[in-house]
Amino acid sequence: MQRACRGGLPQVSQTIFLLEDDADISRLVRYHLEASGFTVQSFANAGEVLPAAERKAPSLFLLDIMVPGGDGLDLCRRLRLNATLSSVPVIFLTALATESDRVHGLELGADDYITKPFGTRELLARVKAVLRRFERQEPAETLRVGEIEIDGSAMQLRVRGELVTTTATEFRLLDYLARHPGRVFSRDQLLDAVWGDARFVTPRSVDVYVRRIREKIEDDAEEPRYLKTMRGAGYRFERADKISQVPAVPTEAAVERA
Repeated sequence: MQRACRGGLPQVSQTIFLLEDDADISRLVRYHLEASGFTVQSFANAGEVLPAAERKAPSLFLLDIMVPGGDGLDLCRRLRLNATLSSVPVIFLTALATESDRVHGLELGADDYITKPFGTRELLARVKAVLRRFERQEPAETLRVGEIEIDGSAMQLRVRGELVTTTATEFRLLDYLARHPGRVFSRDQLLDAVWGDARFVTPRSVDVYVRRIREKIEDDAEEPRYLKTMRGAGYRFERADKISQVPAVPTEAAVERA
């Protein structure tokens, strides 16, 4: 689908996958999203979303939680394990409004969490905010620190040469910290830099993401070499010259040459 933009050139609209089994809510959300220039593909059953996304990935998933064919939480979990779709942002749109529900959604990799009932203006504002957060910036040079390689232009992380799946938010947080080595950031500073105006994310939510990142980049997440906790202050990504490298084990050929 194309829509006009300034200068008369066509602009391809962004596609949103909407999972919502309440027909009235689905029609309402779809109407306002399409009126704002988005293309919307609606689903009432969780089992239909992943196969459709694997055929053509959307720009964003907008997921209810309590739906037929599974649930939005399990779908989010499967999306985050899918190498092709793991970086696509996810917003939950749900009646589950407790703090534990929000934290659980965050732990699964959600990028925002909107509770019902909601205002359509707020919904549109938060959809646009999440999409802006994940717009491709100017290509960043590939950063190599110890055994970690961060390709900012492709949004890819490699650890010890192996491609590691991350969510878009995990990648942005790691990339931001790694490109400011040695600097201590408070949780509030990281929220402003990475999440912007996402309202459901609290300063302690940063801890959840740091834990998830450590599990992916550290040999021992309990004794991190790269992503350090500065007690009472926040977090710091260690400078390359401060990282202790584990000596390589000599190969048999090297031993024979010696």
